[in-house]
Amino acid sequence: MPAHALKRPTLLALCACVLVAQSMVAAINLLIPQLGSSSLHPSHTEILWTVDAYVIVFAGLLIPAGALGDRYGRKGALLTGLALFAAGAATSALATGPAVLIAGRGLSGAGAALITPATLSILMHLSAPEHRARSMGAWTLSIGLGGAAGNLGGGLAGQFLTWRALFAVMVPLAAVLAAAVSATVPHTERSARSNTDPLGTLLLTAGLVAVLFGIIEGPAYGWTSARILGAFAAGTLLIAAFTRHALRSPAPLFDPRVFGSPRLRAASLGTATGFFGLFSLFFVNSQYLQGVKGFGAAVTGVAILPLVFGMAATQKLATRWAGRPRAVIGTGLALIGLGLLGASTADAGTPYAVFVCWLLVISAGAGLSMPALTLGVVTSLPSHQAGLGSGLGTTARETGAALGVAVTGTVLSSHTDLLHGMGPALRTVGVVVLVATALVVAGYGKRLQGARETARAATGNPHSATAPRTHVG
Repeated sequence: MPAHALKRPTLLALCACVLVAQSMVAAINLLIPQLGSSSLHPSHTEILWTVDAYVIVFAGLLIPAGALGDRYGRKGALLTGLALFAAGAATSALATGPAVLIAGRGLSGAGAALITPATLSILMHLSAPEHRARSMGAWTLSIGLGGAAGNLGGGLAGQFLTWRALFAVMVPLAAVLAAAVSATVPHTERSARSNTDPLGTLLLTAGLVAVLFGIIEGPAYGWTSARILGAFAAGTLLIAAFTRHALRSPAPLFDPRVFGSPRLRAASLGTATGFFGLFSLFFVNSQYLQGVKGFGAAVTGVAILPLVFGMAATQKLATRWAGRPRAVIGTGLALIGLGLLGASTADAGTPYAVFVCWLLVISAGAGLSMPALTLGVVTSLPSHQAGLGSGLGTTARETGAALGVAVTGTVLSSHTDLLHGMGPALRTVGVVVLVATALVVAGYGKRLQGARETARAATGNPHSATAPRTHVG
């Protein structure tokens, strides 16, 4: 399939798939009060698992799911992911108890893990080199739209419908997307050099799930509790075991030495940093608008929409300046950090219009930096492993998001209420984002190095410019 084969209907179908998968990360948050008083009578722990099961399974399976798509077919992986996503949504909608609801959320998360890397990998294979930055911009904008759509859908369902309706509507929606994918998305060449590596997959997935569990549940159980320390210890040991296995295996899932590339490390850190800041904001945003400003659930969903406008407004700038990744990424991440510091000044008397200005600053930063960061991660691996590269990047994204929520929740828990804790929480996250931004910019090196890496991304040649020489897979 030639590189210039990407058509507008294909782009729209792929972006719609990732939008829907991302929407279910956020949608459930606005339904927590309704779930708590529902006929399922879930405990506090069961509500937490209803929220977290999707994210943990989603993030834990991203890397092997991307590798599966590279090896056995990206379009097939995408269609399988949509089927699993719909099956999980149907299970959740018909749940007769909390355990079934949680299982459905986990099944949908597994589907999302197949959907997300497959969409980006297909875009990379079909986009002409000079159009890849634009494709990355559309894809990352879809993630932002997914978050907004999830908040809006969750708010509308919480105020006018039921939580079951939110899950039920995902079933026909997934069917429509599957039909669109079947009609518009061509098959891309499979990679015989990509490896599924069952033992490596098991070790890495288990390690990531353990670490994510520790991050997500740390504020609830306490960071020094035996449960959380045990999760981090188990995750560290499992990931170390994966590294040892991968270095010795003749056909590993991926070669850990790929992280010897400063560019890959910087792009991964930048991706995690951006979502660390964004999800810290998401965590307090709806609580602030509902609990402090008195907005209803549906109005809150609408009030968050400016985040999308900021990302959309800067997408063209990000594409135009794609040849200067260091400047674009540094500026974008700095805007996220500065916007969080500005939002930390909000209190009960702050007009919504003023608060929206800070949302626009943060979203503009995300719109600038995320396409270049996404391209930086994906093109750090050989083209035949684009799905795996997408899985790595999305894992960094989801890990950063989980950390943002965890850090914000920990700071909030040390204060009497949201109003007193929101400012310190956002200031803490804002400072961390700015410090990490300096590290990311340093990792991208001098301007000349950045230009060479951009040329390498445009040609799709993994061994030109400053690319790592290690063969992957």
